[in-house]
Amino acid sequence: MATVLLIVIFMGYIGLGIPDSLFGAAWPAIYGEFNLPISYANFVTTIVSLGTIASSFFSSRVVSRFGTAKVAAVSTAMTATALLGFSLSPNIIWLCLFAIPSGLGAGSVDAALNNYVALNYKATHMNFLHCFYGVGVSLSPYLMSLSLTNSNDWRTGYKNVFYIQLAITAVMIISLPLWKKVGEKKAEEDVAQKILKFRDIIKIPATRASIGIFMASCGIESICLVWGSSFLVESKGLTADEAAGLITLYFVGLALGRFVSGLLANKLSAKALIIAGEVILLAAVILLFVPSNTYITVAGMFLIGFGNGPVFPNMTHLTPLTFGKEVSQSIIGTQMAMAYVSILLLPIAFGQLAEHLSMGLFPIVQAVLFVATAIPTFMMFKGTKK
Repeated sequence: MATVLLIVIFMGYIGLGIPDSLFGAAWPAIYGEFNLPISYANFVTTIVSLGTIASSFFSSRVVSRFGTAKVAAVSTAMTATALLGFSLSPNIIWLCLFAIPSGLGAGSVDAALNNYVALNYKATHMNFLHCFYGVGVSLSPYLMSLSLTNSNDWRTGYKNVFYIQLAITAVMIISLPLWKKVGEKKAEEDVAQKILKFRDIIKIPATRASIGIFMASCGIESICLVWGSSFLVESKGLTADEAAGLITLYFVGLALGRFVSGLLANKLSAKALIIAGEVILLAAVILLFVPSNTYITVAGMFLIGFGNGPVFPNMTHLTPLTFGKEVSQSIIGTQMAMAYVSILLLPIAFGQLAEHLSMGLFPIVQAVLFVATAIPTFMMFKGTKK
Protein backbone atom coordinates (compact mmCIF):
# COMPACT_ATOMS: atom_id res chain seq x y z
CA MET A 1 0.00 0.00 0.00
CA ALA A 2 2.81 2.41 0.83
CA THR A 3 4.29 1.85 -2.63
CA VAL A 4 0.95 2.51 -4.33
CA LEU A 5 0.57 5.70 -2.31
CA LEU A 6 4.06 6.78 -3.34
CA ILE A 7 3.05 6.36 -7.01
CA VAL A 8 0.01 8.56 -6.35
CA ILE A 9 2.25 11.18 -4.74
CA PHE A 10 4.54 11.03 -7.78
CA MET A 11 1.54 11.68 -10.04
CA GLY A 12 0.58 14.62 -7.85
CA TYR A 13 4.02 16.07 -8.38
CA ILE A 14 3.66 15.69 -12.14
CA GLY A 15 0.53 17.80 -11.72
CA LEU A 16 2.51 20.35 -9.73
CA GLY A 17 5.06 20.69 -12.52
CA ILE A 18 2.68 20.86 -15.47
CA PRO A 19 1.49 24.48 -15.04
CA ASP A 20 4.92 25.86 -14.09
CA SER A 21 6.59 25.66 -17.50
CA LEU A 22 3.55 26.09 -19.73
CA PHE A 23 3.13 29.84 -19.48
CA GLY A 24 6.76 30.60 -20.32
CA ALA A 25 6.61 28.37 -23.40
CA ALA A 26 3.33 29.93 -24.56
CA TRP A 27 4.15 33.56 -23.78
CA PRO A 28 5.92 34.44 -27.08
CA ALA A 29 2.72 33.44 -28.89
CA ILE A 30 0.40 35.03 -26.30
CA TYR A 31 1.94 38.50 -26.23
CA GLY A 32 2.00 38.49 -30.03
CA GLU A 33 -1.71 37.68 -30.27
CA PHE A 34 -2.70 40.17 -27.55
CA ASN A 35 -0.28 42.82 -28.88
CA LEU A 36 1.38 43.27 -25.48
CA PRO A 37 4.89 44.29 -24.37
CA ILE A 38 7.04 41.28 -23.54
CA SER A 39 7.36 42.32 -19.88
CA TYR A 40 3.58 41.96 -19.29
CA ALA A 41 4.27 38.32 -18.47
CA ASN A 42 5.27 39.70 -15.09
CA PHE A 43 1.64 40.50 -14.21
CA VAL A 44 0.62 36.87 -14.54
CA THR A 45 3.70 35.36 -12.92
CA THR A 46 3.48 37.85 -10.03
CA ILE A 47 -0.07 36.81 -9.18
CA VAL A 48 0.83 33.13 -9.41
CA SER A 49 3.83 33.63 -7.14
CA LEU A 50 1.94 35.73 -4.58
CA GLY A 51 -0.69 33.02 -4.29
CA THR A 52 1.97 30.35 -3.93
CA ILE A 53 3.87 32.33 -1.29
CA ALA A 54 0.72 32.84 0.76
CA SER A 55 -0.36 29.20 0.60
CA SER A 56 3.18 28.00 1.39
CA PHE A 57 3.44 30.20 4.49
CA PHE A 58 0.12 28.84 5.79
CA SER A 59 0.72 25.26 4.64
CA SER A 60 1.61 23.94 8.10
CA ARG A 61 -1.73 25.15 9.50
CA VAL A 62 -3.73 23.99 6.45
CA VAL A 63 -2.14 20.53 6.41
CA SER A 64 -2.52 20.21 10.17
CA ARG A 65 -6.26 20.88 9.87
CA PHE A 66 -7.22 19.04 6.67
CA GLY A 67 -4.44 16.51 6.10
CA THR A 68 -2.04 16.00 3.23
CA ALA A 69 -4.45 13.96 1.09
CA LYS A 70 -7.27 16.53 0.95
CA VAL A 71 -4.84 19.39 0.44
CA ALA A 72 -3.22 17.58 -2.49
CA ALA A 73 -6.55 16.74 -4.14
CA VAL A 74 -8.07 20.21 -3.80
CA SER A 75 -4.87 21.96 -4.87
CA THR A 76 -4.54 19.85 -8.02
CA ALA A 77 -8.18 20.59 -8.88
CA MET A 78 -7.50 24.31 -8.51
CA THR A 79 -4.57 24.20 -10.94
CA ALA A 80 -6.66 22.20 -13.43
CA THR A 81 -9.34 24.89 -13.27
CA ALA A 82 -6.71 27.55 -13.88
CA LEU A 83 -5.37 25.75 -16.97
CA LEU A 84 -8.85 25.56 -18.49
CA GLY A 85 -9.37 29.23 -17.68
CA PHE A 86 -6.11 30.19 -19.38
CA SER A 87 -7.19 28.40 -22.55
CA LEU A 88 -10.42 30.43 -22.65
CA SER A 89 -8.97 33.82 -21.68
CA PRO A 90 -9.68 36.59 -24.22
CA ASN A 91 -7.15 39.06 -22.77
CA ILE A 92 -4.47 39.65 -20.14
CA ILE A 93 -7.05 40.50 -17.45
CA TRP A 94 -8.55 37.01 -17.57
CA LEU A 95 -5.10 35.46 -17.54
CA CYS A 96 -4.44 37.37 -14.32
CA LEU A 97 -7.72 36.20 -12.78
CA PHE A 98 -7.02 32.54 -13.47
CA ALA A 99 -3.49 32.99 -12.17
CA ILE A 100 -5.00 33.23 -8.65
CA PRO A 101 -6.13 29.56 -8.33
CA SER A 102 -2.97 28.49 -10.13
CA GLY A 103 -0.78 30.05 -7.44
CA LEU A 104 -2.91 29.11 -4.43
CA GLY A 105 -3.13 25.53 -5.63
CA ALA A 106 0.62 25.12 -6.05
CA GLY A 107 1.94 26.32 -2.69
CA SER A 108 0.15 24.09 -0.19
CA VAL A 109 0.55 20.86 -2.16
CA ASP A 110 4.25 21.57 -2.72
CA ALA A 111 5.04 22.01 0.98
CA ALA A 112 2.68 19.22 2.09
CA LEU A 113 4.02 16.52 -0.23
CA ASN A 114 7.64 17.54 0.36
CA ASN A 115 7.30 17.23 4.11
CA TYR A 116 5.34 13.96 3.90
CA VAL A 117 7.97 12.30 1.72
CA ALA A 118 10.85 13.75 3.76
CA LEU A 119 9.39 12.23 6.94
CA ASN A 120 8.16 8.89 5.61
CA TYR A 121 10.42 7.91 2.72
CA LYS A 122 14.10 7.74 1.81
CA ALA A 123 16.33 10.27 0.03
CA THR A 124 16.00 8.20 -3.16
CA HIS A 125 12.24 8.66 -3.09
CA MET A 126 12.60 12.42 -2.51
CA ASN A 127 14.79 12.74 -5.60
CA PHE A 128 12.39 10.64 -7.66
CA LEU A 129 9.52 12.79 -6.40
CA HIS A 130 11.18 15.87 -7.85
CA CYS A 131 12.12 13.90 -10.95
CA PHE A 132 8.41 13.55 -11.61
CA TYR A 133 8.09 17.30 -11.20
CA GLY A 134 10.64 17.44 -14.01
CA VAL A 135 8.41 15.12 -16.04
CA GLY A 136 5.54 17.56 -15.58
CA VAL A 137 7.52 20.65 -16.56
CA SER A 138 9.01 18.77 -19.56
CA LEU A 139 5.67 17.49 -20.82
CA SER A 140 3.73 20.73 -20.96
CA PRO A 141 6.13 22.83 -23.12
CA TYR A 142 6.49 19.88 -25.47
CA LEU A 143 2.73 19.69 -25.93
CA MET A 144 2.62 23.45 -26.34
CA SER A 145 5.29 23.29 -29.06
CA LEU A 146 3.22 20.67 -30.92
CA SER A 147 0.18 22.96 -30.80
CA LEU A 148 2.17 25.95 -32.00
CA THR A 149 3.74 23.94 -34.81
CA ASN A 150 0.57 22.24 -36.02
CA SER A 151 -2.01 24.98 -35.61
CA ASN A 152 -0.15 28.03 -34.25
CA ASP A 153 -2.70 27.96 -31.40
CA TRP A 154 -1.48 28.27 -27.83
CA ARG A 155 -5.05 27.79 -26.54
CA THR A 156 -5.13 24.23 -27.86
CA GLY A 157 -1.87 23.60 -26.02
CA TYR A 158 -3.44 24.74 -22.77
CA LYS A 159 -6.54 22.61 -23.33
CA ASN A 160 -4.49 19.48 -24.02
CA VAL A 161 -2.52 20.00 -20.82
CA PHE A 162 -5.76 20.65 -18.91
CA TYR A 163 -7.03 17.17 -19.83
CA ILE A 164 -3.89 15.63 -18.32
CA GLN A 165 -4.25 17.71 -15.17
CA LEU A 166 -7.90 16.74 -14.91
CA ALA A 167 -6.94 13.05 -15.03
CA ILE A 168 -4.36 13.59 -12.26
CA THR A 169 -7.02 15.37 -10.19
CA ALA A 170 -9.30 12.36 -10.57
CA VAL A 171 -6.51 10.06 -9.36
CA MET A 172 -5.88 12.28 -6.32
CA ILE A 173 -9.57 12.23 -5.40
CA ILE A 174 -10.03 8.48 -5.95
CA SER A 175 -6.94 7.77 -3.82
CA LEU A 176 -8.25 9.60 -0.72
CA PRO A 177 -9.22 6.32 1.05
CA LEU A 178 -5.73 4.96 0.30
CA TRP A 179 -4.14 7.61 2.50
CA LYS A 180 -6.27 6.44 5.42
CA LYS A 181 -5.29 2.82 4.91
CA VAL A 182 -1.59 3.64 4.77
CA GLY A 183 -1.94 6.03 7.70
CA GLU A 184 -1.79 9.58 6.39
CA LYS A 185 -1.02 11.06 9.77
CA LYS A 186 1.73 8.61 10.67
CA ALA A 187 4.29 11.39 10.79
CA GLU A 188 2.11 13.55 13.00
CA GLU A 189 1.46 10.64 15.36
CA ASP A 190 5.12 9.68 15.62
CA VAL A 191 6.44 13.23 15.88
CA ALA A 192 4.17 16.04 17.04
CA GLN A 193 4.58 18.91 14.61
CA LYS A 194 5.39 22.23 16.25
CA ILE A 195 4.15 25.27 14.32
CA LEU A 196 6.81 27.99 14.29
CA LYS A 197 6.53 31.62 13.27
CA PHE A 198 8.87 33.07 10.65
CA ARG A 199 10.85 35.09 13.20
CA ASP A 200 11.46 31.91 15.21
CA ILE A 201 12.56 29.95 12.15
CA ILE A 202 15.22 32.40 11.03
CA LYS A 203 16.76 32.31 14.51
CA ILE A 204 17.57 28.60 14.11
CA PRO A 205 21.23 28.13 13.04
CA ALA A 206 21.74 27.48 9.32
CA THR A 207 18.11 28.19 8.31
CA ARG A 208 19.10 31.51 6.76
CA ALA A 209 21.72 29.80 4.59
CA SER A 210 19.26 27.06 3.60
CA ILE A 211 16.67 29.66 2.61
CA GLY A 212 19.34 31.45 0.55
CA ILE A 213 20.09 28.22 -1.34
CA PHE A 214 16.42 27.66 -2.11
CA MET A 215 15.96 31.25 -3.28
CA ALA A 216 18.98 31.34 -5.58
CA SER A 217 18.44 27.85 -6.99
CA CYS A 218 14.77 28.51 -7.65
CA GLY A 219 15.71 31.88 -9.16
CA ILE A 220 17.80 30.04 -11.75
CA GLU A 221 14.90 27.72 -12.45
CA SER A 222 12.22 30.39 -12.61
CA ILE A 223 14.12 32.56 -15.08
CA CYS A 224 14.53 29.53 -17.33
CA LEU A 225 10.83 28.73 -16.90
CA VAL A 226 9.57 32.20 -17.77
CA TRP A 227 12.23 33.62 -20.07
CA GLY A 228 14.06 30.60 -21.53
CA SER A 229 11.92 30.47 -24.67
CA SER A 230 12.02 34.24 -25.09
CA PHE A 231 15.83 34.19 -24.74
CA LEU A 232 16.08 31.66 -27.59
CA VAL A 233 13.69 33.74 -29.71
CA GLU A 234 15.15 37.20 -29.07
CA SER A 235 18.87 36.36 -28.79
CA LYS A 236 19.22 33.27 -31.00
CA GLY A 237 16.69 34.11 -33.71
CA LEU A 238 14.46 31.07 -33.29
CA THR A 239 10.73 31.01 -33.99
CA ALA A 240 8.28 30.63 -31.09
CA ASP A 241 7.53 26.98 -31.91
CA GLU A 242 11.25 26.13 -32.31
CA ALA A 243 12.06 27.76 -28.97
CA ALA A 244 9.17 25.99 -27.21
CA GLY A 245 10.47 22.67 -28.54
CA LEU A 246 14.13 23.26 -27.66
CA ILE A 247 13.45 24.65 -24.18
CA THR A 248 11.95 21.24 -23.45
CA LEU A 249 15.54 19.99 -23.26
CA TYR A 250 16.06 22.18 -20.18
CA PHE A 251 13.17 20.46 -18.45
CA VAL A 252 14.39 17.06 -19.62
CA GLY A 253 17.74 17.91 -18.01
CA LEU A 254 15.91 18.88 -14.80
CA ALA A 255 14.06 15.57 -14.68
CA LEU A 256 17.12 13.53 -15.65
CA GLY A 257 19.30 15.25 -13.04
CA ARG A 258 16.83 14.32 -10.33
CA PHE A 259 16.46 10.78 -11.66
CA VAL A 260 20.22 10.22 -11.60
CA SER A 261 20.38 11.83 -8.16
CA GLY A 262 17.72 9.37 -6.99
CA LEU A 263 19.75 6.44 -8.28
CA LEU A 264 22.88 7.70 -6.51
CA ALA A 265 21.16 8.67 -3.25
CA ASN A 266 21.79 5.22 -1.71
CA LYS A 267 25.53 5.60 -2.31
CA LEU A 268 26.15 9.32 -1.91
CA SER A 269 25.02 11.72 0.79
CA ALA A 270 22.59 14.52 0.07
CA LYS A 271 25.40 17.02 0.61
CA ALA A 272 27.60 15.28 -1.98
CA LEU A 273 24.76 15.28 -4.51
CA ILE A 274 24.12 18.99 -3.96
CA ILE A 275 27.79 19.86 -4.44
CA ALA A 276 28.06 17.68 -7.57
CA GLY A 277 24.99 19.37 -9.02
CA GLU A 278 26.45 22.82 -8.43
CA VAL A 279 29.71 21.84 -10.19
CA ILE A 280 27.68 20.81 -13.25
CA LEU A 281 25.71 24.04 -12.93
CA LEU A 282 28.94 26.03 -13.14
CA ALA A 283 29.88 24.27 -16.39
CA ALA A 284 26.40 24.95 -17.77
CA VAL A 285 26.60 28.68 -17.07
CA ILE A 286 29.96 28.85 -18.84
CA LEU A 287 28.40 27.30 -21.97
CA LEU A 288 25.76 30.04 -22.07
CA PHE A 289 28.49 32.61 -22.74
CA VAL A 290 29.57 30.91 -25.99
CA PRO A 291 28.32 33.32 -28.71
CA SER A 292 26.37 32.62 -31.89
CA ASN A 293 25.89 28.88 -31.45
CA THR A 294 22.36 27.74 -30.73
CA TYR A 295 23.33 24.12 -30.10
CA ILE A 296 25.88 25.01 -27.42
CA THR A 297 23.34 27.35 -25.81
CA VAL A 298 20.72 24.61 -25.74
CA ALA A 299 23.32 22.21 -24.29
CA GLY A 300 23.96 24.80 -21.59
CA MET A 301 20.23 25.03 -20.88
CA PHE A 302 20.05 21.24 -20.61
CA LEU A 303 22.97 21.17 -18.15
CA ILE A 304 21.44 23.99 -16.08
CA GLY A 305 18.45 21.71 -15.52
CA PHE A 306 20.66 18.65 -14.96
CA GLY A 307 22.94 20.38 -12.45
CA ASN A 308 20.34 22.45 -10.65
CA GLY A 309 17.87 19.56 -10.48
CA PRO A 310 19.35 17.70 -7.46
CA VAL A 311 19.65 20.83 -5.29
CA PHE A 312 15.98 21.29 -4.35
CA PRO A 313 15.05 17.68 -3.44
CA ASN A 314 18.23 17.00 -1.48
CA MET A 315 17.97 20.27 0.42
CA THR A 316 14.37 19.36 1.27
CA HIS A 317 15.35 15.88 2.43
CA LEU A 318 18.04 17.38 4.68
CA THR A 319 15.55 19.66 6.45
CA PRO A 320 14.08 17.21 9.02
CA LEU A 321 17.52 15.65 9.48
CA THR A 322 19.20 19.00 10.08
CA PHE A 323 16.57 20.94 12.00
CA GLY A 324 14.40 18.22 13.57
CA LYS A 325 11.28 16.34 12.48
CA GLU A 326 9.05 18.21 14.92
CA VAL A 327 9.56 21.54 13.13
CA SER A 328 10.10 20.23 9.58
CA GLN A 329 6.64 21.21 8.23
CA SER A 330 7.02 24.81 9.41
CA ILE A 331 10.58 25.10 8.08
CA ILE A 332 9.81 23.42 4.76
CA GLY A 333 6.76 25.66 4.35
CA THR A 334 8.96 28.70 4.97
CA GLN A 335 11.64 27.43 2.59
CA MET A 336 8.99 26.93 -0.09
CA ALA A 337 7.50 30.37 0.56
CA MET A 338 10.85 32.17 0.35
CA ALA A 339 11.73 30.17 -2.75
CA TYR A 340 8.53 31.46 -4.32
CA VAL A 341 9.46 35.01 -3.29
CA SER A 342 12.50 34.51 -5.47
CA ILE A 343 10.37 32.96 -8.20
CA LEU A 344 8.17 36.05 -7.99
CA LEU A 345 10.78 38.80 -7.95
CA LEU A 346 13.64 37.56 -10.12
CA PRO A 347 11.67 36.97 -13.35
CA ILE A 348 10.12 40.41 -12.91
CA ALA A 349 13.53 42.01 -12.46
CA PHE A 350 14.94 40.13 -15.42
CA GLY A 351 11.93 41.03 -17.57
CA GLN A 352 12.59 44.71 -16.92
CA LEU A 353 16.28 44.29 -17.73
CA ALA A 354 15.45 42.43 -20.94
CA GLU A 355 12.93 45.05 -22.08
CA HIS A 356 15.10 48.10 -21.35
CA LEU A 357 18.56 46.63 -22.03
CA SER A 358 18.82 43.24 -23.69
CA MET A 359 17.65 39.64 -23.46
CA GLY A 360 21.34 38.86 -23.94
CA LEU A 361 21.80 39.47 -20.19
CA PHE A 362 20.35 36.00 -19.56
CA PRO A 363 23.78 34.28 -19.14
CA ILE A 364 25.10 37.03 -16.82
CA VAL A 365 22.08 36.81 -14.54
CA GLN A 366 22.38 33.03 -14.37
CA ALA A 367 26.06 33.34 -13.45
CA VAL A 368 25.23 35.73 -10.61
CA LEU A 369 22.57 33.36 -9.31
CA PHE A 370 25.01 30.45 -9.42
CA VAL A 371 27.35 32.36 -7.13
CA ALA A 372 24.38 33.17 -4.89
CA THR A 373 23.69 29.42 -4.66
CA ALA A 374 27.25 28.29 -4.06
CA ILE A 375 28.11 30.72 -1.23
CA PRO A 376 25.23 29.82 1.14
CA THR A 377 25.80 26.13 0.33
CA PHE A 378 29.34 26.45 1.69
CA MET A 379 28.09 28.43 4.69
CA MET A 380 25.33 25.96 5.55
CA PHE A 381 27.45 22.83 5.28
CA LYS A 382 30.24 24.45 7.27
CA GLY A 383 27.76 25.54 9.95
CA THR A 384 25.93 22.19 10.23
CA LYS A 385 29.26 20.35 10.37
CA LYS A 386 30.17 22.38 13.46
